Amino acid sequence: MRNQYFQLEFRGQIACLHIYPPEDGGQMLSISEVTEYLAAQKLDKYDLRELNTAVINAKEDSVVFVGEWDGIPVREAISVKISLDKMKVTCRFYPPSADGGKVMNAQDIINDLAFRKVRFGLDQDVIADFLANRQYCTDYVMAVGEQPIHGRDARIEYFFNTNKNLQPKRNEDGSVDYKELNTISHIEKGQLLARLHKEDPGKVGRNVFGEEIKPRTVRSEKLEYGNNISINEDRTEIYSDVTGHANFLNGKVFVSDVFKVPADVDNSVGNIEYNGSVEILGNVKTGFSVRATGDIIIGGVVENAFVESGGQIIVKQGIHGMHKGVLKAATNVMAKYIENAKVYAGGFVEAEAILNSDVSATAEVRVHGRKGLINGGTIRAGRSIEAEYAGTEMGTFTTLEVGIDPAKKERYIEISKDVSKRSKDLEDMKVIIDNYAGMLKRGEVLPKDKLLYVQQLALEYKTKKEEIEPLRTEMRTIHLEMMASDRSYIAISRTVYPGVSLSISDLGYNIKEKMNYCRFKKIDGAIGKVPF
Repeated sequence: MRNQYFQLEFRGQIACLHIYPPEDGGQMLSISEVTEYLAAQKLDKYDLRELNTAVINAKEDSVVFVGEWDGIPVREAISVKISLDKMKVTCRFYPPSADGGKVMNAQDIINDLAFRKVRFGLDQDVIADFLANRQYCTDYVMAVGEQPIHGRDARIEYFFNTNKNLQPKRNEDGSVDYKELNTISHIEKGQLLARLHKEDPGKVGRNVFGEEIKPRTVRSEKLEYGNNISINEDRTEIYSDVTGHANFLNGKVFVSDVFKVPADVDNSVGNIEYNGSVEILGNVKTGFSVRATGDIIIGGVVENAFVESGGQIIVKQGIHGMHKGVLKAATNVMAKYIENAKVYAGGFVEAEAILNSDVSATAEVRVHGRKGLINGGTIRAGRSIEAEYAGTEMGTFTTLEVGIDPAKKERYIEISKDVSKRSKDLEDMKVIIDNYAGMLKRGEVLPKDKLLYVQQLALEYKTKKEEIEPLRTEMRTIHLEMMASDRSYIAISRTVYPGVSLSISDLGYNIKEKMNYCRFKKIDGAIGKVPF
């Protein structure tokens, strides 16, 4: 195969361009390539139409007059094109004039490229191939840059569950199996906890000018861990020193021994306070308390007791608080049912039923399963409340509140009361101050003790006024947050009954008739029902 090409021929003082047709499927020339070559040789006396006709004639040789010859043979020529990304150099060669024009050697080609500052990636084999078998008007890739090899960010592979938001397993009948929970990471002494896969910085590349092309910046990591953990020599693997429970918090691995209670927490055990996780195989009886910095797992029932966890609380049976039981968890609370109890969770609350209880969750409250019922009490959640039933035919008063962290809402109520009282005190003080100021303005002379009293009262008024401003600012901030809670919702997948009161941030809505398949959100400044 040979591309169409051309060659200068001189006849006396006349310069002609001999155009050779392509062979065996070779490529045709473009007229622009021909005219650019002639311009470089300062030959411009041709007829463009005649030249174009000769170029597009692919079947036979053509000879076209292109100008006058100055008597100097024309050497073999090279055209160099460098890609925009400076990563590839493509050359095309043009033959010397037919009457003894000089041909290029390897050094000539290298020097020509060096003149264009091409210093890297030169392919000597391609140069040799051209010199051994010259093909004109044909692309030769003479140099190729070296692409950078991008590295890889460091990553940490954990060998225990780090996702504390996993939900309990649901059975086919819709019930929740609290005996099969994957949220507790039991570990054995010597067990591998995490492995650091170090970053790969990659490799610097170079363009055809020899300029460095740096790979993208990679992120490094290091293993963060607490007590009861050992690390290997190259600091890429950590192992547990004890049999216990692994926890992952803010990018750091913690391991604590699990304190196991083989039966009930009662008189035989007493109150428990433990720096780690606690697993109770039986019940927590009335009047006792369990406090742990880690997770608390209870195999039985929590009665009228106090349970506080720095992690999550899991009650595999249920909570029967007898109107006095309290559970507080830094993260999640999961129980089969919650009855007559107070529950506070920094994450979510999950149960099959909640009856006459005060439940607060920073994130969500989810009540699903065989009953899926919320009946009586007050349920608060920062983002959402989901249940199958809310209230009953009997019209039991039930309050469902979403839209802001319950702790913030309590703070808002507390500040509101404080600001109201402080404002009343300031008003009373101002009346007295204004009264005395009026007397002085009228020219009345006050006794020294009265004058001193007014001065002290004015100073106290100024101090109290300054103290109330930060409270008002905090109250406004929380109120704005309540107003912006557009993503919060209450979803009842079966039935909501009269007697249920809904609250989304600062808005309220009372259910006055039985409703099915309801999802409530803030819509245009009011609580509205949207498709489920």
